[in-house]
Amino acid sequence: MAKTKKTPRPKAETPKGFRDYFGAEVTQRAEMLRKIAAVYHRYGFDALESSGVETVEALGKFLPDVDRPNEGVFAWQEDAEGEKPGDWLALRYDLTAPLARVYAQHQNDLPKPYRRYAMGPVWRNEKPGPGRFRQFYQCDADTVGAPSVAADAEICAMLADCLEEVGIPRGDYVVRVNNRKVLNGVLEVAGLSGDDRQSERGIVLRAIDKLDRLGLEGVKALLGPGRKDESGDFTDGAGLSDAQADVIMSFMQAKADTGAETVAGLRALVQDSEIGVQGVNELETIADLLAAGGYGPDRIEIDPSVVRGLGYYTGPVFEAELTFEIFDEKGRKRQFGSVAGGGRYDDLVKRFTGQEVPATGVSIGVDRLLAALHAKGRMRADMQGPVVVTVMDRDRMADYQAMVAELRSAGIRAEVYLGNPKNFGNQLKYADRRGSPIAVIEGGDEKEQGVIQIKDLILGARIAESATLEEWKDRPSQFEVPRNQLVSKVRDILSQHGLPGGGADQ
Repeated sequence: MAKTKKTPRPKAETPKGFRDYFGAEVTQRAEMLRKIAAVYHRYGFDALESSGVETVEALGKFLPDVDRPNEGVFAWQEDAEGEKPGDWLALRYDLTAPLARVYAQHQNDLPKPYRRYAMGPVWRNEKPGPGRFRQFYQCDADTVGAPSVAADAEICAMLADCLEEVGIPRGDYVVRVNNRKVLNGVLEVAGLSGDDRQSERGIVLRAIDKLDRLGLEGVKALLGPGRKDESGDFTDGAGLSDAQADVIMSFMQAKADTGAETVAGLRALVQDSEIGVQGVNELETIADLLAAGGYGPDRIEIDPSVVRGLGYYTGPVFEAELTFEIFDEKGRKRQFGSVAGGGRYDDLVKRFTGQEVPATGVSIGVDRLLAALHAKGRMRADMQGPVVVTVMDRDRMADYQAMVAELRSAGIRAEVYLGNPKNFGNQLKYADRRGSPIAVIEGGDEKEQGVIQIKDLILGARIAESATLEEWKDRPSQFEVPRNQLVSKVRDILSQHGLPGGGADQ
């Protein structure tokens, strides 16, 4: 008789480009989203939760990979209905394209302007790499239907407030603002307007975007014949004349000590371009509005080097950059870099309505922000575990459940040990692994005497690490208290360690 082939067991592994998130990571992200949402709400924005799936047609060609405009998403085709082929659907790759669809679909029912914020996962079918995943969180806020650059200024102010709210202090970040109209004006003055110069414009824009990495000389080489990097690879340049390159270089060096001086320099540079002058006027208005609201150059500054969304943004663009230094994986110092960005995109809704609808918004990289706070030691990598009520007698489970009920009613995170209670040492090991601050013990003797043992696991760990025997005597880590003092003693210990749940009885 032939042997039946066994079905191979599936591998327990995440798909390439995806990852799992555990306790502290999930909790910290949720807390950060809550803080950002509170700022958005304070500014008068309403929450919107749209579908994670859109039609490919609705997503359009505003995909992140400019070289593959019809790729970059996880898409599938629905089953055909009769002779009609099934629709192509895709997981959303950002939160802005769905907003355009929502606004076009419900515009008669929405206030104008419409101010919304949205938070949630997005998916991109791109090659994964270190720190680059195919699923990640976005946290957006947008105003649709407001043509005034006052809406852009408000977004910039709100972005600064969000960074400070989550724990990035003033001085450790800057929101940099530019305007695509100014950049278009510079390209026009340099003789790079028109459909026949599209290739050169693309090279110029990408070169400007590499200023931080390549420096002025490296960018200048890309504006001319090209550049050879350290590995010997050669990148073709835009082939501009010296006069054309000088215009671009002047633009990149237009940032001055004050916003007013920067605006004046830009105005002189683009005075022969109508679109350029319009962009400078908008930058000047944004700077004035922000100054009136108390947002000076220590928080928000005009910076011509900001280049975002080559085929996407139509006016002001902005980027939040963290300015403190961290060490990379090779031990080298570097600035943390960008954690948020956005701008004005007046053409996106037009795809649905046929009419231009002004819009501006920002997207905050929550995972990047969390990484920044961890890098600066401003957020614990671990998380406070629950108070663990140990089980000394499995027949008295009701007593132990009564204890955790009291703790939970007092707002204290708590659980009963639900594993095999036979080995008490394993219960304490479990509490340690959970990061529990306290273990509660009530054996038969304690039950008869009306007392409980409360073990301060945090202090116990510190004493075990470094304290002498005399110090142990002076600072006991285990206390015997009357059963009716369970909540008050647990609160007292939590308060001593500065943990949630501490403080006086409510």
